[in-house]
Amino acid sequence: MHILFLCVANSARSQMAEGIARSLGHDATSAGTHPASQVSANALKVLESRDINTDGLFPKQVNDIDWQSFDMIISMGCGVSCPMIRIDQDWALEDPYGQTLDTFEACAKIIEENIRNLN
Repeated sequence: MHILFLCVANSARSQMAEGIARSLGHDATSAGTHPASQVSANALKVLESRDINTDGLFPKQVNDIDWQSFDMIISMGCGVSCPMIRIDQDWALEDPYGQTLDTFEACAKIIEENIRNLN
């Protein structure tokens, strides 16, 4: 499945979702409405602890993505409002940014469960 994960900063939840989805065999990317300058260090640590390759992960601007080419577009639950972009699912995940590594790990666990349950 070709999946786009949307968020505001594209630095934590959506980056973890991109990495986890790819590790599960999906063609995935992520983007944000107001991308941060870098991926959260804790997001990278969580992915690396799961032996997920983090090479090539970086915050991307949603306006630079061909969103119409995706099978599914998922909002991480950060109030992303893109009037031109359809949102197929909103996962309503709390933003772990600035929180502990344990909080990032708990978020990644939910993300993985949600990805495994996609149709």
